[in-house]
Amino acid sequence: MSNAYQATLQYAQEQDEIDILFPFRERFHFPQHNDKDVHYFCGNSLGLQPKSVSYLMQSELNDWAKYGVEGHFQARNPWFSYHHLFSERLAKIVGAKKDEVVAANTLTVNLHLLMMSFYRPDAKRYKIIMEAGAFPSDQYAMETQVRMYGYDPNDAIIEITPREGEYTLHEEDILKAIADAGDSLALVMFGGVNYYTGQFFNLEKITAAAHKVGAYAGFDLAHAVGNIPLKLHDWTADFACWCSYKYLNSGPGGVGGIYVHEHHYSNPKIFRLGGWWGNEEKGRFKMEKGFIPQNNAGSWQMSNAPIFNMVAHNASLDLFEKAGMPALREKSEKMTGYLEWLLKQITHLPFVIITPSHPQHRGCQLSLLFTDRGREVFEKLTENGVVADWREPNVIRIAPVPLYNTYEDCYRFYEILMSIA
Repeated sequence: MSNAYQATLQYAQEQDEIDILFPFRERFHFPQHNDKDVHYFCGNSLGLQPKSVSYLMQSELNDWAKYGVEGHFQARNPWFSYHHLFSERLAKIVGAKKDEVVAANTLTVNLHLLMMSFYRPDAKRYKIIMEAGAFPSDQYAMETQVRMYGYDPNDAIIEITPREGEYTLHEEDILKAIADAGDSLALVMFGGVNYYTGQFFNLEKITAAAHKVGAYAGFDLAHAVGNIPLKLHDWTADFACWCSYKYLNSGPGGVGGIYVHEHHYSNPKIFRLGGWWGNEEKGRFKMEKGFIPQNNAGSWQMSNAPIFNMVAHNASLDLFEKAGMPALREKSEKMTGYLEWLLKQITHLPFVIITPSHPQHRGCQLSLLFTDRGREVFEKLTENGVVADWREPNVIRIAPVPLYNTYEDCYRFYEILMSIA
């Protein structure tokens, strides 16, 4: 398809004219630069605000004012069951059954809660495999979890690193490391998409390899959810968690998400920490001792659903429902491919794209590694109305999000880079 690409504004605008998802752009607020919409390529860090958020927020505020505490049952969307609004829509996005998912808590809280259930080490089986250079919060979680059980992270955590001179991991190296760890391995805990390189890992094969040696497989999907179609149930992943403020456009610190395979949530022997909202719903207001977990992923909830925090999630998931992940993925592959091609036409700036080129191995993120002048280039992009993401020590991350970015955005980004002397 790259043979048909053209580095012209006309070509980009023609692609936007035939893009069936183009109208969704009008459903988001864009920051302004010189009274114009910025070229926003930072959806892999914080998604834009859907315009419907303010209306839905005011509706909840009205119900709070009107009903007070009775809003738990009398509000238009009763707060007692508010989290149920998300299950079916989230299930479609992550490829799960609706009882296997719940919107609750926040990302790293969920990761710790799930590890309390699925990382149960003993003298023989205590090791964790993860990718080197995972997002810091994942590294912190693994480190403190193994320390909690008295293990040395340098021994208990196996980090898989790229081969010398490379930036991304080879699938065969991941699978070999799992096989080599064998019956010492308790858990494989990978990010679905590496935040730095943008590499999407083969979660199906990783899960199968983990299960073959008797270990659990769990995933942090912060950079994958809403970005790449997932099939968590079919892949038999044991658990996963994610945030909602990146591709799911649900606001800073937005509510997190949990997936637990039905084999586990229905197993009373799977330990989980108890919380009021995780208890069996019918007995919630009996105020009795004895935690009885719900027979679904909701049993990993802790406290009341944070209603105002969830309003933006509701708004954004409506847009995902209307657009559909298949259409979003199709546009993502095409638009990311176009932007990659444009960037490869630039020869006067010292960068390489370290994100895999094959669409199956990436989402909509491209990571530009600079050997020099990286921070200078980033600042000049900002001066020209581009919102991108700088990651130490030398990478500019850009994400052409299919729900609100356009081919013209991609061309303008290329045009600005070309103008930097």
